[in-house]
Amino acid sequence: MAVLDDLSGFEFEDVMEDVFRNLGYENVRQADRTADEGRDVIMEEVVDGTRRAIIVECKHTGTVGRPVVQKLHSAIATFDFDGPKRGMVVTTGRFTNPAQEYADRLQQNDDPHPIELLDGEDLREIADEIGLDLYNGRIEILCDETLRPYDPAADVDAPVTEAFRDIENIEAADLPEPHSSVTFRPVVAVTADTNAVFETSVGVIHRINDRTRFVAHAERGQPQVVDEDVATLVTENLHATVDLDAEQFGEVFDDVEERRFGQTQTEYKEWAVERLQQHHTTTVTYTGDNNVTYNKTCEPNRSDISVQLIEPVYLPEVRHTTGIQEYTYPYEYYAAGPSRVTDEDGIHRCVHCDASGVDETYTYCPNCGAIACTSHTKTERLEGEPVCTGCAVTERFALKTKYFYDEENLEAFREEYAEMPLHEKAMENKWLAGGSVVATLLLVVGLLVISGII
Repeated sequence: MAVLDDLSGFEFEDVMEDVFRNLGYENVRQADRTADEGRDVIMEEVVDGTRRAIIVECKHTGTVGRPVVQKLHSAIATFDFDGPKRGMVVTTGRFTNPAQEYADRLQQNDDPHPIELLDGEDLREIADEIGLDLYNGRIEILCDETLRPYDPAADVDAPVTEAFRDIENIEAADLPEPHSSVTFRPVVAVTADTNAVFETSVGVIHRINDRTRFVAHAERGQPQVVDEDVATLVTENLHATVDLDAEQFGEVFDDVEERRFGQTQTEYKEWAVERLQQHHTTTVTYTGDNNVTYNKTCEPNRSDISVQLIEPVYLPEVRHTTGIQEYTYPYEYYAAGPSRVTDEDGIHRCVHCDASGVDETYTYCPNCGAIACTSHTKTERLEGEPVCTGCAVTERFALKTKYFYDEENLEAFREEYAEMPLHEKAMENKWLAGGSVVATLLLVVGLLVISGII
């Protein structure tokens, strides 16, 4: 049979481990290859509320006879599990009639350790169901589920309105409608167990008993682990996914882009195992029987790492772009319904110095559309409204710089200033006017000089 011919027996066991995981079995793991005692893969299932162990024998051969099935039956009986147990033999080839008859008889006699047989034809059907490429042993990712790109109970632009609420001098009603786009980015959530014991002549020097869960971007190229906040967003919302319907979302967003998974599920599993090997590798210091101190690098084997789940899903990356006069403000976040993690906040950022952060105070300049920090926001002298330093026209009055929307406002104030009595002109520099008598006198003298009176 030309199915999976290029795989070794061990590689076939790896593939079957992935197959059973995709079929929904739990705690899928490979037995110790040095002494498998007739079992290659061990897993569990829950039937009518009862957890049952399943011991699997994998045979990458053309024909499987009755002795293989009998050996597995004995292995099931001696397998240590507190609960019911059954067996399964999987082959790329076929089963002999005696093998099939033996398995059938166990079923008919209600044997406590029944055995199910899966041959090459069964594998073809399973392959179609889970996306298994029979010719290279890779399991493709079949995913059309996404986290919700927006909160269905609110307008799609609601996050932008909320972000602008912190900006001084602008109302939500004055905001133009932003351009909204969504990119559905593929990610995988990986759950894996690492169990390893490291011993020397003095006994156990290190143990690893850890369950790890992480999320990685799964587009083309090397997978990249996402930030902790994004990982939490994904894992806490995996139960609330929806169909990725690009046409439907196109009615809500101006632009919709769907990216593809860059690798197979099998490749992501291999990457995850390698990553966990590196993560758990550590150097241990211990004292030998001769009271000499030793250092030993403890690196778990690949067989010590069991990937329990690889959950593919699309993560919506939403980008709103709001154009106001001379400026454009991007606001980008990863979405899961009403929950989101901000990736770029161009609203809480000064256009003049790039000061950023929601803890700062930002003010909108109606003169040019800028959002500026306190250092770059002034009060327009004629109108008494905010103006940013980037667009303001300036001139010094009473030895103090004044800010204006434009030359027209400046000229209007010049005329107003020319008609002011000296004491009012002095008040244009409140710091000096409110200071010492000497400073005030100096200011008045300076004004008289400027005015040509003395």
